Amino acid sequence: MPRTTPQYLRVARGLSLAWMVTIALANATSAQQTSPRPNILLLVTDDQRWDAMGCAGNTLARTPHLDALARDGVRFRNAFVTTSICAASRASILTGLYERTHRSTFGTPPLREECVVQSYPVQLRNAGYRTGFLGKFGVGTTKGDPARMFDSFAPLGPGTYWQKQPDGSQRHFTDIMGDRAVSFLASCKPEQPWCLSISFNAPHAVDGDPQQYFWPKSMDTWYADTVFPVPKTMAAEYFTAQMPFLQTSESRTRFLWRFDEPEKYQTMVRGYYRMISGVDAVIGRLRKELQTRGLADNTVILFCSDNGYFLGERGFADKWYAYEPSVRIPMILADPRLPEVRKGTTCDLMALNVDLAPTMLDLAGVPAPTQYQGHSLMPLARGRAPIDWRTDFFYEHLFNHKTIPKSEGVRTERFTYLRWFESDPLREELYDHQADFDEVQNLCSDPAYAEVLARLRQRTDELRDQYAAAMPASK
Repeated sequence: MPRTTPQYLRVARGLSLAWMVTIALANATSAQQTSPRPNILLLVTDDQRWDAMGCAGNTLARTPHLDALARDGVRFRNAFVTTSICAASRASILTGLYERTHRSTFGTPPLREECVVQSYPVQLRNAGYRTGFLGKFGVGTTKGDPARMFDSFAPLGPGTYWQKQPDGSQRHFTDIMGDRAVSFLASCKPEQPWCLSISFNAPHAVDGDPQQYFWPKSMDTWYADTVFPVPKTMAAEYFTAQMPFLQTSESRTRFLWRFDEPEKYQTMVRGYYRMISGVDAVIGRLRKELQTRGLADNTVILFCSDNGYFLGERGFADKWYAYEPSVRIPMILADPRLPEVRKGTTCDLMALNVDLAPTMLDLAGVPAPTQYQGHSLMPLARGRAPIDWRTDFFYEHLFNHKTIPKSEGVRTERFTYLRWFESDPLREELYDHQADFDEVQNLCSDPAYAEVLARLRQRTDELRDQYAAAMPASK
């Protein structure tokens, strides 16, 4: 007869197995809770358009390190800013809020207390992170607020890109940023996670200098034989078809500084791309430094620009308006802890500048303030997009400037609705991106789009009022 195990032994073995499973789960949970929190490196360029990278399909752009970053992470192909101007956009990156809520741009009062306390550096610092900032800050604050946000704060704002060194030599501002970043990494302690925000001034032009674009000497020979194509919509017929107040706007003035002659256009665009490649070289240097210091495997890198940029489209230069070259930005998230299958992928869902703050807090395991209007990008990076992820966003530009008209509207996955709300009479625009990527056919008067126009008008009103009422000023 077969031998049988006594009942009490079977029970004991069952209890032992259950206990072992319980212990294993407890250990796994404990390991998860005590595993080192990732370091975070936020890289922000200034005026870099969404397609000014090789990984975005630009065969002329020489950005090997950004391309490598995209291969190691997730590139967001539909990333946008909610306001296309550096001051407001940088405040949105800092606070996770729309301009209508944080109320900060050029010429406005300092960032309010209720916005400061929910900024990502304050939240991370309260959670034990060492926080640092280098470069163009661009956000108005009350005295003492930067010290509350950052353990190390070096707002390096050049009047010119060339900075005289103690030995009398000249060094480019972009390279100085790399030097300062390496020094920050050297000063970090192994037991404390850190978040370093590097805000490059490049490729922003020096508006008061006829040369406009200044690049590191290492880029002197880059793009020497490159011929940059002129945008189709730079042709005169597209410019003259626009509203009169746009034809005399600041974007047209700056176009005449940079792009109004064929040879000048090539010279200026070449300088613009050399500046981007200069930033790319510093990014490569920093990634190598992370490897050397043994930090690469636990450092998440986020890369984006503060807004897009016109390179002659519509007869314009600079940004400010809700057209595609101005509002769309590059964005990459490289988390070395992501599964290999997610690395080198792209995401087509809408990502915004207001998503960066909640993303960084998510990475650190810090609950996002309930007032945040952006959302963590980590579910998208992991390939687990929420079913209710946004399909549109509100755009606004509220800067008081006599030759930059104010605007607001909604960008959906297919349409852009834009209105110049101070114009008299009210002027509106509606474009279908599927049929008209260059946004030259205004559909506002087309009866076939009357329902779309009415719906997006209403959606603009709804979001405008929602964000305006989101955070009343404290009394």
